[in-house]
Amino acid sequence: MEEVKNFPTMIIPKGTDISVNENGQLSIRTPGNLVIQNSGVYSVIESASGSVRIDPDVKVEAVSVQAADSCFVAGQLTAWRVRARTITLERGAQANIMLQESESLDLDRNARLVGNFASEKELYLMLGRFSRELRDLPNGIFAGPDVAARIPAGQTATTNQNDGDPPSAATMGDADTTGTRRQEESEVISLVRVILEREIARVGSKGAGREPLEKLLDLIRTKNYERLRESYRYLISQVENPTEELERAREILAKMLAKD
Repeated sequence: MEEVKNFPTMIIPKGTDISVNENGQLSIRTPGNLVIQNSGVYSVIESASGSVRIDPDVKVEAVSVQAADSCFVAGQLTAWRVRARTITLERGAQANIMLQESESLDLDRNARLVGNFASEKELYLMLGRFSRELRDLPNGIFAGPDVAARIPAGQTATTNQNDGDPPSAATMGDADTTGTRRQEESEVISLVRVILEREIARVGSKGAGREPLEKLLDLIRTKNYERLRESYRYLISQVENPTEELERAREILAKMLAKD
């Protein structure tokens, strides 16, 4: 009985929500401070009014980590998104954070941070720039060798002017603006293509949803924006259990085609 009394006590504060999603990932939402002392794969780790701490020698993988105050990492953290007023990596800590939303970031000189994009737009534009490199990754991650080359970057707009006449400042400004807009559009389209190619590889040669995904990819490759605007929502709706990436592709297309 004395040994039992020496066991650590676990207290679940009032208002805490603990659940497991369909992928077996644990979600913990608590009103106060939260200390993670057990390695694991989590969906959401959230402190509504306090801080989150990951202790030394603890390895945590999470989709989202949210803290009203601070997120302290003394062990290892891999996360898609970390949102906190302050993110602190202590001595020897390692963090792989894709999207970091914080007012301040404090790193010990011996800590290591990988990722650290400031917004989803910044991340997607970066992935768009390197879409060819992503498709060249080994082990058949994407659709295969028949994948078309990346859409070329936007070209500078041309104007009617006599040979030898230097372009005016206004013309140069318009060209720069047009080139930047086309570059961003090219990067966004490249990213959508990468997502669709990954989705096609994921469903396999005979998987449900492959046909609408291939039709959607073909419209993007051929830059048939009119047809794309009319049918992209329907085609994506034909895919059962769409992934978060595919839903993100739908949102990207909605924003791009609304401005087109």
